[in-house]
Amino acid sequence: MAARVWLITGAGRGLGLAVAQAALRAGDAVVAAARRPEAAAEALGHPERVLAARLDVTEPREAEAAVAAAVARFGRVDVLVNAAGYGQIGAFEDNSPEDVARQFDVNVFGLMHVTRAVLPTMRAQRSGRIYNFSSIAGVRGRPGGSLYASSKFAVSGFSEGLAAELKPLGIFVTVVEPGYFRTDFLDASSMRFGAGGIADYAEVTAAIKDGYAERNHKQPGSPERLAQTLVTLADAPDPPVHFAVGSDAVEIVAAKLARWGEELAAWQHLSVTADGDFES
Repeated sequence: MAARVWLITGAGRGLGLAVAQAALRAGDAVVAAARRPEAAAEALGHPERVLAARLDVTEPREAEAAVAAAVARFGRVDVLVNAAGYGQIGAFEDNSPEDVARQFDVNVFGLMHVTRAVLPTMRAQRSGRIYNFSSIAGVRGRPGGSLYASSKFAVSGFSEGLAAELKPLGIFVTVVEPGYFRTDFLDASSMRFGAGGIADYAEVTAAIKDGYAERNHKQPGSPERLAQTLVTLADAPDPPVHFAVGSDAVEIVAAKLARWGEELAAWQHLSVTADGDFES
């Protein structure tokens, strides 16, 4: 099979970097898009198969420029990996409207900017794979994660609709829902806490911070193995729309589906009473 061309956002570190490294091990070419492209280039090596491109996903013109550079260098884009993002943590009221806007600007609208930039190329090819990184937070909301979860639920909903639109054109979309992986996501560089300081939330906020500090860099998931699953999935003729990755993610998704089913069954007697006869 001919080598693929991957365009990966957030490729300077974390899961984005791991996916880029796995693609290179598979013999593919990589457009490593990052806010600090020089860091991505240094981490990846292989200058003959790597193009490091500056990309702030919140800037649509930079997304367009990254795609144009990819096509100019390699002639096509086969796989888009939207991995850039961060977590805005803390109780909703402890986060400002600016915190909310920034969370969605990066995790949702930034992802859409890059996707919009690459789609004309993939449509012309009548082929392509898009991996949109969500999270188990995009499956299950938790205390202190309302903003982050809302952004990741948005990614999941967007990806489901987009998958249906693009499959007839030969383009497959998969929303990736990782569990806890050993990256720097729980570091201050990737996670930010609201600074509202409302006393009613102080206890739960302290518990969240302590829990994250204890878990940081001890997460069960291997970034390298996650990356390899995406390389393997890129060969699947009919890939899933939802891909839970990591044993903890599989357990969380299964438990959510079971609880949702139980709740639906428990209340369907009331739900169906909203139907009514059509009156002409």
